[in-house]
Amino acid sequence: MTKQELFDLIKGTIIVSCQATPGEPLYDKDRSLMPYMARAAKLAGAKMIRTSSARDIAGIKEETGLPVIGLIKREYPGYTGRITMTMREVDECMAVFSDIVSIDCTDCQRGDGLTAPEFLRQVKQKYPNIIIMADCATLEEAVAAYEAGADLVGSTMNGYTPQTKECKGDPNYELVRQMVEALPCPVIAEGRVHTPEQAKKMLEIGAWAVVVGGAITRPLEIANRFMAAVK
Repeated sequence: MTKQELFDLIKGTIIVSCQATPGEPLYDKDRSLMPYMARAAKLAGAKMIRTSSARDIAGIKEETGLPVIGLIKREYPGYTGRITMTMREVDECMAVFSDIVSIDCTDCQRGDGLTAPEFLRQVKQKYPNIIIMADCATLEEAVAAYEAGADLVGSTMNGYTPQTKECKGDPNYELVRQMVEALPCPVIAEGRVHTPEQAKKMLEIGAWAVVVGGAITRPLEIANRFMAAVK
C-alpha cells in the first residue's frame, strides 16, 4: 500500500491505540494480548492500529491484517522521552514491517545531543521510504518535524512535556486546529480523547484522523474514571 493509499484509508476515521507496557494489567511477558484488542477494534470498523513493541506490531498485523503505526517505548539515561528515541527502535519497527513509525519529535532532552529534526533527517537518510508520524506537544515542534521530513504530525505529546504540563483535562482542540491551518500534511489528533463526541469534534475542526487509546483499550483507566465519577 502506498503512502497516499494509507492516508486515504484512515481519513475521517478512529485509529485505535492498543498498547500495554510492563506493569499494566494487560501486559503479559509470555504472550501478547494486544492482538485480541486489535481484533475487537477491527470488528468495530478500525482501519489502522497504533501499538508499541515489535512483538505487538507483528502480532497485530498477523491477527488483523490491518496497517499499523508502530513505536517502541524504551527509556535511556540522558533522554527524557521514550517513544522511538534512537535508531535501534526505528530498526526494530522496520524489521516487523511497521507501516508508519511514530517518533517523539518534542524538544525533550536527547542523550545523543541531536534535536528531533536532526534525528528525523538521519532516519530518512537510512530509510528513504519510511513513513514517519511525528509525536509532538506544540505547534512549533510539529512545524519543525514536518520541515525535517515527517509525513504526518500528531498532538500526541501535548500535556506530557514540561512546557505543556498545564494542558490537562479536555483534548487540545486549539492546538490541532493550529496544526491543521499551518501544515499541508495529515494532522492526527491524539491525547485525552475520551468520548465519541470529542473524537467527532476533532474531525470537524480538520484532524485527518483521531487516535483513541485509553478510552477503548485500557480497562484500568476506564474503570478508574467510573470509580472517580461516583465517589
